[in-house]
This record gives sequence, C-alpha cells and structure tokens, in this order.
Amino acid sequence: MTAPLTAISRLAPTRSWLSAHPTACDAGLAAAVLVCMVVASFADPHGPHGPTFGTRTPELRSLLLMVTAAGALVFRRDRPLLVLAVTGAVSVAELVAGDPPAPVAMSAVVALYTVASRTDRPTTWRVGLPTMIVLTGSAVLFGSAPWYSQENLGLFAWTGMASAAGDAVRSRRAFVDAMRERAERAERTREEEARRRVAEERLRIARDLHDVVAHHIALVNVQAGVAAHVMDRRPDQAKEALSHVREASRSALDELRATVGLLRQSGDPAAPTEPAPGLAVLEPLLDGFRRSGLPVELARTDRGTALPAAVDLAAYRIVQEALTNVRKHAGTAAKAEVSVVRVGGTVEVTVLDDGRSAPPAAEGADGGPAAGGGSGGHGLIGMRERVTALGGTLTAGPRYGGGFRVQAILPVKARTKGDVDR
Repeated sequence: MTAPLTAISRLAPTRSWLSAHPTACDAGLAAAVLVCMVVASFADPHGPHGPTFGTRTPELRSLLLMVTAAGALVFRRDRPLLVLAVTGAVSVAELVAGDPPAPVAMSAVVALYTVASRTDRPTTWRVGLPTMIVLTGSAVLFGSAPWYSQENLGLFAWTGMASAAGDAVRSRRAFVDAMRERAERAERTREEEARRRVAEERLRIARDLHDVVAHHIALVNVQAGVAAHVMDRRPDQAKEALSHVREASRSALDELRATVGLLRQSGDPAAPTEPAPGLAVLEPLLDGFRRSGLPVELARTDRGTALPAAVDLAAYRIVQEALTNVRKHAGTAAKAEVSVVRVGGTVEVTVLDDGRSAPPAAEGADGGPAAGGGSGGHGLIGMRERVTALGGTLTAGPRYGGGFRVQAILPVKARTKGDVDR
C-alpha cells in the first residue's frame, strides 16, 4: 500500500507541470504518435503468413503526410475541429494514394478523440459519424484488400471507440466539475449559515444581558435613592432598602452568570444548571417591583398552559422590561397592571400603567417614552425583536388619559425566523 502512494506522490510534480504546460504535453503526444506511425509503416499487412515487419519501407510521400498529421496534433486543444479536418484530409490522401497505406489515420483517431472530449455530444455525432464513414469508405473503395479485411474493420472500430472514449471523458470531467462546484457552494452556504447563527446568538445574548441589567440596575438605583433619602431620619427603612439592593444585585449576578454560561466551551467549568426564567416565576418578579415601591396587579388565565421555552422566556422578559420602563419613566406614584391571557393558539401579555405623576413624556430613542424628554434606550427594540423572532406581534404606545400600554401576542407554538419569512 505504501509503494503506490509513494509513486503517486512522486508523479504529482510531473502532473502539475504538465497541467501548467499543455502545449508541451501535446507536443510530446504528437511525437509519440509520429513514432508509432513510422514504426507501423514498416509492417506489411499482406504477408504470406499474416502481417510481417521489415518487409517494406514507407515512401517519402507517406513520411511527409505522417509528419504533417503529427504536427497538427500539437494544436489539438486550441483548434480541435481544424486539427481533425487536417488529419482527416491527410489520412484520406494516404488511403487513396498508398497501397497498402501507411497508418496516417492514427492521427485522425487521436484528433477525433480530442473533439469528442472537448465539445458537446451533438457536435461529436455531427463530426464523428462523417469522419468514420469517410475514412472507412476511402479504405474500402481505394484499397486493394476486400471490404471485410482486418485493416478496414479496425479503422472503423478505432474511430468509433475514439468518439465513445472522448465523450465518456467529457461526461466524467463535467460530472467532476459539477461535484466540485456543488461542494464549494455547500461550503459557502455552510459558512454563511454559521455566520448567521452566530449573529443571531450574539443578538439574543445581548438582548438578555440588556433585560437583566436594565431591570436590576433600575431597582438598585431606586432602592439606593430611598436609602439615601431616609438614612438620617428612618434608619430602619434605609436598612430595608439596602437589603432590597443586596437582593437585586444578587439576582442580577445570578442571571448574568447564567447568560454568560451559554458562552462557555466544552472544556470550561460547568455552567449553571438553573433553568431560564419564565412565567412560572412571574410572582417573584412582581414582588421585587412591589418592594421597590411600584404597585403591580396581576391577572392570569394561562394557568396550566405549557409554553415553549423561547415563548416562556420572551413573555417573562417582556413583563420585566415593561415594568422596568414604568419604574423609570412613569413617576413615583404610578401603578401598573399585568395580564397574561390565553386566547386560542396565542398568549397575550399586556402591561399597563397610569403614569399619573409622570411629566409629559417625549418619545425616546427606542420608540418608548422618555421621562422629561430624556433619551430612551433599547427596551422596546429588544422586546419587538423577541416577539418578531417568535412570529408574534408587539404594540406599544400611550394610553388615552395618560399612561402607557405594552401588549405582546405570542404564538403558543413558537415559529422559527425562516417560518416567519415564508
């Protein structure tokens, strides 16, 4: 097994050089064909006991025709049809004038193979069949041997095999090229798909990080402000506020650790096994907002509904982000209402606030309200991306009489982005 591999490796540089210099390869082939024709011209096919070698000498005319035919083969790649015409004409001339003729037709067989391997099948039929008929007919009509002689049948067979072999090589080459192109296209598609999945995963992780940080930092900010305000007069209340700050920061660290754990490699320390948050832990989320001073009422009709993990997480994050925006923008006396309703094949998540003590809100950078005309963040953009990725819809806008309303309609059966596009 080692010897053939060694031989192939040794021949690799030679094959590379021949591929880079096709004219030199064709010149070598032409020289080899010329040697074969000249050597075969010394054989007499009509000897007393069959073909004999060394009993005749080719004429000068035959030598000139053989040199001409072999010289034409040097250009067989660039002008295959012209080379076939030249070698065919020279072969017919020798078949008509020589008796017995020199094997000049060998060059026409090589040229016919080249035409079949470098053109299409209809061209091979249109050119190969007339070449076969003309050469065989010339040998039969102008030769002294009977039509069924070995030379005539051999000429007919060799021209037919040259056409068939050239067509098979062309088909094989086209098949290999098609497979190579398909493999390259599949590789490009695989790379594009990998890049798309990486981009989607980065966007999802960034969205989770934004939701976690925005929610918990808002709670920490509120409770820290309360603690600073009542530190001197009511230390017990300040202590309670600082306790809430500690709990919110611990929750933020836990969720950040779980999110960043998605980026770990297989050899890294084990990532947290705690499941992603969902509507099952909605009450603890609302309790955190209530402790921060935001009254929240909850109405649910989805008890017992099993949601896909992506839909469950999206619903939780939407409530979290919407209440965070209420806490940041709606004012200290605002109240919020959260409803989760199962309607047919969808789940409707709605977050309302009255925004009673909020100043006139300007539209923020994310399309949501910005308190006091300040710039908004990316909260609504992230919510809209989550909902759209699952095939749902999100509406957000001011309520009549004051306040803000966020409503997300999520399918119970999550759809992929490709399903939404279709």
